[in-house]
Amino acid sequence: MDDLFADLPTTDARARASRPLIVSASYRTDIPATQGRWFLERLAEGSVEVPNPYGGAPARVSLRPSDVSGFVFWTRNAQPFLPALDEVRALGIPFIVQYSLTAYPKPLEPRVPRPREALAVMAALRARFGPKVVVWRYDPILFSSLTPPAVHRRHFAALARAAAGLTDEVVVSVFQPYRKAIRRLGAVEGLTWWDPSDDEKRALLAELAALAAERGLRLRVCAQPDLVVPGTTPAACVDVVRLSEVAGRAVVARARPHRQTCGCAESRDIGRYDTCAHGCSYCYATTAREGR
Repeated sequence: MDDLFADLPTTDARARASRPLIVSASYRTDIPATQGRWFLERLAEGSVEVPNPYGGAPARVSLRPSDVSGFVFWTRNAQPFLPALDEVRALGIPFIVQYSLTAYPKPLEPRVPRPREALAVMAALRARFGPKVVVWRYDPILFSSLTPPAVHRRHFAALARAAAGLTDEVVVSVFQPYRKAIRRLGAVEGLTWWDPSDDEKRALLAELAALAAERGLRLRVCAQPDLVVPGTTPAACVDVVRLSEVAGRAVVARARPHRQTCGCAESRDIGRYDTCAHGCSYCYATTAREGR
């Protein structure tokens, strides 16, 4: 395995007090990788001010245990965040970790942990917090000269073999050509990428679903209902069912996703765009390729 990858609008906190909400941290940036101290400080204060990405007034989101029904953490590197997760668990708040691991080459992912390091952290999360905490994300699936379908099949098969037993679910999505991401990909020297037909996308997802099933993993498709094929199901990344399983009790939330095509429950995201330091070339959430 090492040889294979060698190169490689929110609401006011007072209004929320009577209706706890799930907090997302964060699909706008990687809070666990680089902002653990900031998160613990906000947790101790009991709230966080979140800027409006569309230019409106900022919002105050409560982080008090009585106001939070669960956390969903999104990351490529949870190792620095383990003390924060211990604190969240001590407060009695259930959480899940959406753990991105694609093993793309460095021109696409210049500053993310290597696969064996990420898998070791996923194993530590399972051992420390239980079998339902970790969800593996293999997304976005980028069709490019560095990552053609054959590379995806090979990498996914190896990762699925290694992830078996660490999680029961893998979430995938196919790259969507947002303007920020197109500009960033254009800065990668010698790279060509393409947006294939839906039939080509579905064909690859069907192959990945079969590879996942061989390892006891359920493959779910994130916010792309047209790409759901036999052997896959639509994803719910902010997942009340999984949070309930982690908590050992019912976690209740409205089915109110932030995108119409998304299967997530209602949540509030506390991240800021243009703050992730990983520098991934396909990222929709940062403008400068080097990150900040």
